Amino acid sequence: MASNWDRLDLSLRESVQENVELYERVRPALKLVTREVLLTLRTMLKDTEVTPLFVTGRTKTVESFREKISRTEEPLEPGGPPVLKFPDPFRTLNDMVGIRVITKLPAENAVVANLIKRQRQLFDCRGDREKDIGSIESGTYGYSSRHLILRTIQNEAVKDYQLAFNPDVPPNGSYFFECQIRTVFAHAWSEIEHDIRFKAEDPRAWTPHFDRQFTATAAMLETVESAFSDLHERYEEVRGYWDMEGEGAAQLTPNRIRDVWRTLLPHVDRKVDDDWGWAAELMAAHGLNQTMQLAGLLSANRITEVRKALDHRYSPGPDRLLDDLLLWQYGTEHIELTAEPADAVPHPRRDSLLRRLKQIERYRLTQG
Repeated sequence: MASNWDRLDLSLRESVQENVELYERVRPALKLVTREVLLTLRTMLKDTEVTPLFVTGRTKTVESFREKISRTEEPLEPGGPPVLKFPDPFRTLNDMVGIRVITKLPAENAVVANLIKRQRQLFDCRGDREKDIGSIESGTYGYSSRHLILRTIQNEAVKDYQLAFNPDVPPNGSYFFECQIRTVFAHAWSEIEHDIRFKAEDPRAWTPHFDRQFTATAAMLETVESAFSDLHERYEEVRGYWDMEGEGAAQLTPNRIRDVWRTLLPHVDRKVDDDWGWAAELMAAHGLNQTMQLAGLLSANRITEVRKALDHRYSPGPDRLLDDLLLWQYGTEHIELTAEPADAVPHPRRDSLLRRLKQIERYRLTQG
């Protein structure tokens, strides 16, 4: 498969070659612009609410520049000569300097974009779009990326580049460049896809099966990203349970106990008749009325020990398991606070709790 340059009409080659030679001459100065904006963005994003995995940049190679500006469009009139898609590339191309900001999770893309856009003394945002919008609307898969078109403001490296480009025009330090913000998963996918689809050493080495595989891997990565996002949200929620300045101090109501339980222990079987009100009463009997106290009680290691000690024939519901955890923690105190009086007749709950407490004590003896 021939390149754009190889297919280019001879009548257009002179114009393209002139621009290529000009780009080759000024590219060293443009590399310094890339370095300047890269360092500025790295400094800007350091120690912020979202620290990217890494920020990288590149200046378009001469070969890539020539290939891009060799693209043509349909003639203006039927039967007319082809026309260049980028007849004035230095004015219309925004990706000769390209920055990539790589994040961990999709939600971080928007945070990073907003952090950059707020630095109006350094950059003027002239474009902001989500590259995956079309894919979502069409029901297809690709990679998701936030694309910003930024303009530098009174940048000294840009002024040097402008003087190298045309010393007869006073430099203003204003230059347009592209900043892409994407997750590490999207970045890996796009880099591999770009290498195979657009930078293959032999363009003939292609099969439609590659398209299917790229689509399949994009779908899988979207699922992985979604799973990691859910995991991160759950982590932030659970971390809040241990913050007495925030969620950890929240009062325990039946609904609060239910929500905390389902977050910490989604794998524990739930019954149709779960009694969260009774769970709240059991906690309150011991003066436990804050979220952090419940989170501490629902220790995974403690639950494992209780299950071993009581050797449940059937998987207990949350209310029964909570009762067992409190019995493990408080022993006879739990019985006296929550069971019928010792002289009551009958006293089935007291009998049940005493039987379970003996099982717990026997288990502890076997564990030394």
